[in-house]
This record gives sequence, C-alpha cells and structure tokens, in this order.
Amino acid sequence: MMESSHSRTNVAALLAILALSSATMVWLFWHFPLITAVATIAILVVLGVCARLARLSDTDMADHITDLQHKQGV
Repeated sequence: MMESSHSRTNVAALLAILALSSATMVWLFWHFPLITAVATIAILVVLGVCARLARLSDTDMADHITDLQHKQGV
C-alpha cells in the first residue's frame, strides 16, 4: 500500500514538473519568440551531440571489455 502511494506521488510530481515546464516554455515563446526558438534548437543540438558521444563511448567500452576477456581467456 505504501509503495503504491509513493508511485502515485512520484507520477503526480513528474506531471506537475512537466506542466510547469510547459507553461514556462509557452510563456517564454509568447514573449520572446526568436530567442526562445534559438535557445531551444541549441539545447536540442547539444543533447543530440551528448547522446552520440554517450553511444560512442559505450560502444568503445564494450569493445575494450571484449578485448580484455579474450586476452584473459574468459
């Protein structure tokens, strides 16, 4: 019962944060459309670059682990 309550509270908190974030974004876009659009695109580009770097480093680590296992005879 307690775990279910915590789950509902977490979902409600997440929805509240998303709603506040959405309202803030709409307000910013309404008052400062060009700056908000440029900042949004810049942030999405940075997140895309970070995702590619994370995928690249994850692949590299998997290759290194496989190489180590072959060298150790595992």
